[in-house]
Amino acid sequence: MDRRLWLLLPATVFVLVLFIYPFVYGLSLSFQPMNGGGVFANYQKFFSDAYQRDTIVTTLRIALPAALLNVLAAVPIAFRMRGRFRGKRLMTTVLVIPITLGTVLTAQGLLNFLGPTGWFNRVLMGIGLADDPIRLTNNYWGVFFSLIITGFPFAFLLVLSYLSGIDPTLERAAATLGASRSQRFRRITLPLLAPGLATTFLLTFVLAFSVFPSAVLVGNPAGSTRVISLAAYQAAYEQYDYAYASAIAMIMGAVELVVVAVVLVWRSRLYTGSTGGKG
Repeated sequence: MDRRLWLLLPATVFVLVLFIYPFVYGLSLSFQPMNGGGVFANYQKFFSDAYQRDTIVTTLRIALPAALLNVLAAVPIAFRMRGRFRGKRLMTTVLVIPITLGTVLTAQGLLNFLGPTGWFNRVLMGIGLADDPIRLTNNYWGVFFSLIITGFPFAFLLVLSYLSGIDPTLERAAATLGASRSQRFRRITLPLLAPGLATTFLLTFVLAFSVFPSAVLVGNPAGSTRVISLAAYQAAYEQYDYAYASAIAMIMGAVELVVVAVVLVWRSRLYTGSTGGKG
């Protein structure tokens, strides 16, 4: 036996203890309903209750646009940042600072800036553009803005990494043949970047789909932002029905897998060459 395989042992144990075992335990627990009724009783309970079932749509309505906007916003900024210019490090630092803020501090900032008595509304009413405060927190928009602020740095760093791995001589060669800037981006950069964009979208989507603190702090957890993670939390820690909470967690993971599969199929059809960029 190759002794180098022993180097994989710590990582294998890590994966088994922290990922495989919790998943298998949660899956088996979801088939053990607290009140009986068959192994699929918890899943039937979830999908037969519109209040619970709608959390899937609510979460997708928040997570999909947030992930898509993060990727779309990251592309032009990363495209500009891959070159050399004065102040690049400072600008990169400013763009990734939200990573260090955390969800709670971001929510506090949003409430202070966009809340009914925040600076934004005070300025609008002060210059006469609004008579009443515009509601941008404690609703859908509060959660959406929070996900944009916390998700953009990840999207930006990933897209910048992929863009940095694309050989710039390809674009220069196309330019010598008369290709315009838009043609070079559309015919060379974008196809090579497509695998990276798909991966970036998936990572930011998974982060957004598991939103929890933002939905409570700057959302409306009893209404428009009652996401599926909140439903799982309430089942576990308010109703103390851990089997039902496990079933909701499994449904949550299944929905994420469906989105991941759709994006990967789209990626395989859009680009069939070797993966572009460093990733």
